[in-house]
Amino acid sequence: METSKTINKADQVIAKTYKRFPIVITKGKEATLWDSEGRSYTDFVAGIAVCNLGHAHPDIARALSDQAKKLLHVSNLYYTSPQTELASLLVEKSFADRVFFCNSGAEANEAAIKLARKYFNDKKEEKRYTIITMEKSFHGRTMATL
Repeated sequence: METSKTINKADQVIAKTYKRFPIVITKGKEATLWDSEGRSYTDFVAGIAVCNLGHAHPDIARALSDQAKKLLHVSNLYYTSPQTELASLLVEKSFADRVFFCNSGAEANEAAIKLARKYFNDKKEEKRYTIITMEKSFHGRTMATL
């Protein structure tokens, strides 16, 4: 009952950007999801890669709760110690001298496009504007990544 009601309402109020599966997910634990009918599923999609540590892990829930009690989010207009500590760790463990924090895959892809263009512009090479992508793959919903 809840399934059809939720799906019908969602179809009225949420933009149809892609075809959805006709199930309503109500909870998750580790790599398992449950729908409103009580059926369980193994989550191979991981929230399109944003839940790669699973659902409802107690250590992650505790860390999120502890952080939310202090500060949830501020823009990159301000400095924060946790962001600086993470950036330092990423620089230490990678090839990079600096990191770029962004909010989405589309923003990351657009940054990669800009970085590639800057690289060739700085080398005074010909302008290279062709971007090669996989056909029918998902790179984001911005104009540059469509």
